[in-house]
Amino acid sequence: METITVTLLEVLLRGLMVGVAASITVGPVAVLCIQRTLSKNRRSGIVSGIGVAAADTIMAIVALLFYSMLEHQIQQYDTLLRVIGGIFVVVVGVYIFSQNPVPQIRRNRAGRSSLWQDFASIFGLTIANFIMVIPYILAFFAVFEISSNDITGGGLAGFMRAILTIGGFFGGAVAWWTFVAFVINLFRRRFRPRHMLTINHVAGLLIGLLGIYTILSTFFDIFPNVH
Repeated sequence: METITVTLLEVLLRGLMVGVAASITVGPVAVLCIQRTLSKNRRSGIVSGIGVAAADTIMAIVALLFYSMLEHQIQQYDTLLRVIGGIFVVVVGVYIFSQNPVPQIRRNRAGRSSLWQDFASIFGLTIANFIMVIPYILAFFAVFEISSNDITGGGLAGFMRAILTIGGFFGGAVAWWTFVAFVINLFRRRFRPRHMLTINHVAGLLIGLLGIYTILSTFFDIFPNVH
C-alpha cells in the first residue's frame, strides 16, 4: 500500500512539474496575462492564467491519449524520443531567450471586460495554438520521464495515474500563473516593460539548461547513487 501511495505521489509530482515547465514561457498569452495584471488588477491576471492552464490541460489530455495509442512505439524508441524532446526544449529555450516582448506589451491595451471574458478570450487564444503547444507538452513529458507505463495499465490504477498526471499538470500550471500574477501585482508600480526582457532571458536559460540536462542524462548517470 505504501509503495502504491509513493508511486501515485511521484506521478502527481511529475505531472505538476510538467505543468509548471510548460507554463514558463513568455509568449503572447503570458504577455497578455501580465498586461492585464498591470493595467487592470491581480484577479484579472489570475483568471487569465487559469484560462491558459485550462486550455493547456485539454491539450495535455490529447498528448496523453497520443502516448497511450503509441505505447509500444514510445517504449521501443524511448531513448530517441527523450533526446528529441531535449533538443526541442533547448530550441524553445533559445527562442524564448532571443525574443523581445517589449513591443508587444506596448501594443497591448486591456480594455474593459469581465473576468469571464478574460478567461474565455485567453482560453480561445491558447487553444488556437494547439499545433505548437501539444508537441511542446509532449517534449516535457519526455523530459520528466512520464512514460506510457505511468498513464496506462488498465484498471483503477491506470485510471488513477492518468487522473493524477492531468491533475498535477493543471495544478502546476495554475500555481505558476497565480504566482506570476501575485509577483507582478506586488511590484506593479516599479514594473517596466523592459523587465520582461530579463524575464525572457532567465526563462529561456532555465528551459535550455533543462533540455541539455535531459539529453546528457539519457546517456550518462549524472547523479549516480553512492552506497
